[in-house]
Amino acid sequence: MKITRRQALAAGSAVLSSFILPARAQGKPIRIGSTLPLTGPLASLAIIHKVTAEICVDNLNKRGGLLGRPVEWVLRDDQSKPELTRTIYEQLITADKVDLIQSPYATASILAAMGVAQRYNKMLLHTSFGIPRLAKYDMQFQTAGSPFDPEVVWPNHIFDAAAKLPKPPKTIAIVTSKFPSVHAISVGAREVLKKRGLQEVLHLEYEFGNRDFGPIAARVKDANPDFLWGGTNGIDPVLMLEAMKKIDYRPPAQVHLFPAPGPMLKVPEAQGSLALTTFESHPPFTDDPAIAQFVKTYAERAKEAGIPYTAVDLQSAIMYAAWQVLEAAVNATKSLDDKTLAAWLRKSEVKCLFGTLKWNGPQNYVEGADLYKVKQLQQGRWLVVHPDPWAAPGAKIV
Repeated sequence: MKITRRQALAAGSAVLSSFILPARAQGKPIRIGSTLPLTGPLASLAIIHKVTAEICVDNLNKRGGLLGRPVEWVLRDDQSKPELTRTIYEQLITADKVDLIQSPYATASILAAMGVAQRYNKMLLHTSFGIPRLAKYDMQFQTAGSPFDPEVVWPNHIFDAAAKLPKPPKTIAIVTSKFPSVHAISVGAREVLKKRGLQEVLHLEYEFGNRDFGPIAARVKDANPDFLWGGTNGIDPVLMLEAMKKIDYRPPAQVHLFPAPGPMLKVPEAQGSLALTTFESHPPFTDDPAIAQFVKTYAERAKEAGIPYTAVDLQSAIMYAAWQVLEAAVNATKSLDDKTLAAWLRKSEVKCLFGTLKWNGPQNYVEGADLYKVKQLQQGRWLVVHPDPWAAPGAKIV
């Protein structure tokens, strides 16, 4: 029985993405295994990664697959649980005997998968690992364009952008999830703001998966900051802002690091929010015709999957880049051997849809080689507003 995308997501269980293969892709399929948090707190972001990867695999097979063989993506639901991610990657490698593995989503699950990859000497490309100093395995490679020290670089990006606001902030409230990556970046932000002469008026941490933001909203309102730093991901910003609305409060200015882009559109209080990104669906990012075609295809598939924001953004871009890197490495080496692929990546670079990725620095990162920008939610669209060369045409921070 054929399973639709919606049925697979609703089931929240093991799913297998299948595609129509062209005649020139022949032989035994190359099986690539991974997990995504199709259920749980991160599901609102996982669906974006899923639709993107389906497009990538579809396009690969239309071009003849890899090494002339069809590509089969084996996807399973890790339920936003790192401990389950670890178990599933063990199964993918030992029981399913996949040829290669791809990235799960978010730091905790990636770290879990990384441990399994190291045990079995498998190369791991990863899309969203926010604590690079923990990436000790020599066959792991990031595909998100992040620097080796995001806890320093990214807060500076955000505070540089905030300085362009009509009323640059002087007082900051730090509210962060204990989810590893956003927590580490928020800890870094506390140090950065001190060095910039800003005043921290509140610091709160909450458990990942929390759904009661009433007490947090009250504390932020009492602190009355110029700027709310949200160490948040997924739908946490939506829940936080809805809790603030109930007590007649709205932050004068705010950032939420990695929000689910669609749910934010429905919250008027989210308008003007800042966030991190590598790509948004506007020039100059879409000047390349091939990238423009991907943007068009993604919009169609995202609408079909019921995703509320159908424009390509950070989440789709970093997953697309992971498949670009995998394809480049396999084609260049004519190999599926993990060590061969890893050796090629360390000495090479790959152009992806948001810039050029390379891995010749500490722990396969490059210090200072950061491809992230700051975007803002304006009138129902996410637009890059900083740095200026990447800003949407005519866009100004508001």
